[in-house]
Amino acid sequence: MSLKTVYSEQFWHSLFYFNVYRLVMASGIVVSTWLFHPFSFGNTNTQLFDYVALVYVLFCGLTIIPVRKRYLSFNWQLSFQIVSDVVFICTMIFASGGIQSGLGVLLLVSLAGAGLISRGRLALFYAAVASIGLLLQETYGFFYVHDYQAQYTQVGLLSMGYFALAWLAHQFATRAIASEQLAQQRGTDLANMAQVNQLVIQDMQDGVLVVDSNGKIRQRNFIAEKLLDLKPKSSVFEYPTLADYVPSLAERLVVWRDDNDASFDLLKLPATNVLVRTRFVPIKEDSRTGVVIFLEDMSRIQAQVQQLKLAALGRLTANIAHEIRNPLSAISHAAELLEEEQSSSPTQTRLLQIVRDNTLRLDKIVQDILQLNRRDIAKSEILDATVFIRTFVNDFCHAEKIDTDIFLLDVAGQGQNAIAFDQGHLNRILWNLCRNAWRHCCKKKASIQLRLTDGLNANCINLDVIDDGPGVSPAQLKKLFEPFSTTEASGTGLGLYIAREMCESNHASLDYIENATGGHFRIICQRSLNHVHTNKK
Repeated sequence: MSLKTVYSEQFWHSLFYFNVYRLVMASGIVVSTWLFHPFSFGNTNTQLFDYVALVYVLFCGLTIIPVRKRYLSFNWQLSFQIVSDVVFICTMIFASGGIQSGLGVLLLVSLAGAGLISRGRLALFYAAVASIGLLLQETYGFFYVHDYQAQYTQVGLLSMGYFALAWLAHQFATRAIASEQLAQQRGTDLANMAQVNQLVIQDMQDGVLVVDSNGKIRQRNFIAEKLLDLKPKSSVFEYPTLADYVPSLAERLVVWRDDNDASFDLLKLPATNVLVRTRFVPIKEDSRTGVVIFLEDMSRIQAQVQQLKLAALGRLTANIAHEIRNPLSAISHAAELLEEEQSSSPTQTRLLQIVRDNTLRLDKIVQDILQLNRRDIAKSEILDATVFIRTFVNDFCHAEKIDTDIFLLDVAGQGQNAIAFDQGHLNRILWNLCRNAWRHCCKKKASIQLRLTDGLNANCINLDVIDDGPGVSPAQLKKLFEPFSTTEASGTGLGLYIAREMCESNHASLDYIENATGGHFRIICQRSLNHVHTNKK
């Protein structure tokens, strides 16, 4: 709505209420005349006074119609009503014996109201019309009424009051217009500032939440909606509660309000499985009023770090391939030549076996390190997780020469569980986890459980690998996914590290779930609603 339209509506509303006042005033004159019979009302010509008062009431009632219908322009209607007020009131003054009746005061209110609702325009003109009306009725009475004593002095004083009141109304209206324009300008500046702030917030790479004292999310940007899986607001007055969407974040807010110096670890959001760093900033000095919560997506920072790491790994693997593999091949070839010689010394045979085993181990380490540089080339496919797991179990048991009864499959749901994942990556991740599970389990029936369940939200699927072994000790838990950390003498310590890297390249995560007994690894995959690729081997 434009400014002109807003002001026009204000003018018309003011004119409507001014008409209501005129109608009430005219009705009050008629009612007081009939009930109380004031001595000054119509003492000269009662019949004329009564007729004029009744016509005045009807006229005030009829003038409301064009105001509501907007038949004429605002200034024309206001001027017409003021002139009619002057005519009716001056006629009633004449019928009441002149200016000494006191009815001339009624024009003061009309002139003041006209000056205010017209924003000071034509206020002096209305005062001049009222003064001329009083002078004309006094002059008419002086010339045509017998024994009429004209009171020009009182008329002059009252006219001066009209002009003074009109001037005051003009000054007050001028100041009101200036204040209104200033308020409008300030409102425009605030609206522009709010729009700029909104644009800045929406353009930020971090999620931003504005939470009030009751835990209601008053404002958020697109990144926050994406991280928390918030639905766009359907109503201006719709304010979701933080505790309903992210209870863990609401708990952190309560702790921070009690202790502003509290520090927090990274938070994994259940809706999107994203790690974020939380930061709380009070809107005012009192943190219990309103708080701005910043959610820094660590995946973006990790991606930048990963790019640097991949560049370094690229140079490292190239050097390893040239500097280690060539002499390693020479050592392995020399050991094979020595084995071909006939030797009855058991010591020499044992030493050659040690050389062969260690060259194979070094070659496996080189192969694993070379795989680190392939995590960024994941080719995502739409896989049916149920079909993939069943096929994988058969392949794994055939390759490792174990009974399929070792595995217990627990698949939730009746439909297809479609996930977006690189088929080769998922196969290698599960192979690594199941080989570790087979190494540490009790090797009984159903010692290894593969469980497929729904995640915390509709966008995720949990794939759990559980064994009945001793699990991971607390001492090894912190180093579980670190490279080159292993408890096996023949291991490289890169299996779980590579598995987690491959999960991250497929927008998934690999975590260890601490249980009372047994080892428990969980892969959280992204659900896909697209067409499911049939997994064939």
